[in-house]
Amino acid sequence: MENIVKIKSIKTVAHDVLQIQTTKPEAYSFLPGQATELSINTTEWQSKKRPFTFTSLPEDDYLEFTIKIYPSHKGVTNELLKLKKEDELILHEVFGYISYKGEGIFIAGGAGVTPFISIFRHLKSINKIGNNKLIFANKTKDDIILEDEFKALLGNNFINILSQEKRTGYEYGQINENFIKINLKGDDELFYLCGPPPMMEAMEKYLLVLNVKKDRIVKEKF
Repeated sequence: MENIVKIKSIKTVAHDVLQIQTTKPEAYSFLPGQATELSINTTEWQSKKRPFTFTSLPEDDYLEFTIKIYPSHKGVTNELLKLKKEDELILHEVFGYISYKGEGIFIAGGAGVTPFISIFRHLKSINKIGNNKLIFANKTKDDIILEDEFKALLGNNFINILSQEKRTGYEYGQINENFIKINLKGDDELFYLCGPPPMMEAMEKYLLVLNVKKDRIVKEKF
């Protein structure tokens, strides 16, 4: 089923990240962490669908998407940069395998953090942030999506690791088995994973070596 929505606002929230808010169809529903395929409602672009995660809350009267832009690809995300208020997007089916199942450690790489935005905003809205932890891997500090908001939500439980930049207060390198081990609280930890497929495979391998059971790993499927 397709729904046509109008852009209410569009702005840059990082050097390569757009935040788009749109109208919301009546009786439209999703769960925090879920996504939809979007296309631009023009003759040239309406058949070119791309998956984007909802970063608004289900109860909001608008839809929001926080989207990493790849100008060099000359594709849909680059075309989004040209859009303005009142332009139209097409929403397709809602999908997504990541949903909140309890307190745990969230591991994200780059734009893979987007399913967690709605989840953490939802937990904040019901006062249940608890002791959830987010480990966020990026190339540089400038690549961190919504850093200030995550700091406000999670405090010391927001851990950043940068692979191409050394900065005070930020871990340096890549997430490895030992890095995960340091952040473990117990044997029965719940893990949420989302990022590029090679990173997801590596994280799952590390977790299994650390005796984390497969049914304690929640991940997006690609």
